[in-house]
Amino acid sequence: MAASKTNYPVPFIPTHKYAAELIATARKIATPGKGILAADESTGTIGKRFKSINIENNRENRRHYREMLFRTPDLGKYISGVILFEETLYETTMDGKRRLVDFLKEQGVVLGIKVDQGLKPIPGTDKENYTVGITGLEERCQKYYKEGCRFAKWRAVIEISPSKPSPLAIKETAEGLARYAAICQANGLVPVVEPEVLMDGAHSLEICQYWTEKVLAAVYKALNDHNVLLEGTLLKPNMVLPGTESGQKVTPAQIAAATVRTLQRCVPAAVPGITFLSGGQSEEEATVNLNAMNALDLGPRPWVLTFSYGRALQQSCLKAWQGKKENWAKAQQEFLKRARANGLASMGKYTGDAASETAKASLYVKGYTY
Repeated sequence: MAASKTNYPVPFIPTHKYAAELIATARKIATPGKGILAADESTGTIGKRFKSINIENNRENRRHYREMLFRTPDLGKYISGVILFEETLYETTMDGKRRLVDFLKEQGVVLGIKVDQGLKPIPGTDKENYTVGITGLEERCQKYYKEGCRFAKWRAVIEISPSKPSPLAIKETAEGLARYAAICQANGLVPVVEPEVLMDGAHSLEICQYWTEKVLAAVYKALNDHNVLLEGTLLKPNMVLPGTESGQKVTPAQIAAATVRTLQRCVPAAVPGITFLSGGQSEEEATVNLNAMNALDLGPRPWVLTFSYGRALQQSCLKAWQGKKENWAKAQQEFLKRARANGLASMGKYTGDAASETAKASLYVKGYTY
């Protein structure tokens, strides 16, 4: 009797034109001991930073500040990638002879670019938001790739309250990040996937962990549905923290345990690196908590745990700069101090030697936008 034949449907198996390059780029950014400088503040956001030191927010000052950052000696020892705002990608030095990004390239730093266009309210929700920017994203990615960028960043935001997050907000966050990631990869850019659960609110550490797990699980389901190559991505999540209005006191060890356990439950081993956002922690808190995660003995951690900090790398530097060229060396020294501290923290080797009063100052801003 002849064996019966069953005709199984043949699935569509996607191919990724840039697969080898995406994987190599993601791994380079996730080099142990290095992390990302998030220098992608919008014009409005950097204006708020400048206001704190009484500096006018104009193109000349923005160029002056970012040139100072990018020309920091030995930057490439601790920084593997820099996320840029579009203005900065095309900006030249003060004398007009070179592009600012040339200084990053010379130190082997990978160029990244912010591609989202901010947040807007989701109709029918309690003031929850979705991220704008899918329209025209393919063309923007192609343009940025030609300019030398090799990774991108897209921020989505989740709030915790008695009525939030809603299932709709979680779904919109996951789907938006997945569509963005797929478009980036199709055009040669490694997507940094950023679903930020905000510190705003009175929730406990345990509640933050619960919702962070739900959000990450939804995000990775959506990434899989959209055929995103996980080996060519990076995750930029929040650390698991109690809300700023909760009054709950927790230690770095508790934060580390809750965060690592969340990642173990939700993030596939194929992801090469997890580059945490600081989310309003002080410079020193962000470093100490990252160090605690890497020093923790809590079972397998198949990904590199490192940083993608903006405020938590720049605050001391900004204070030292004060908008003056004669302060460049001092400001660069402060920036490099924080970069080195976080590089050590990404290997569990930070000893606290970079702590200062400025580094301990809170950087929390309610409802923070980039």
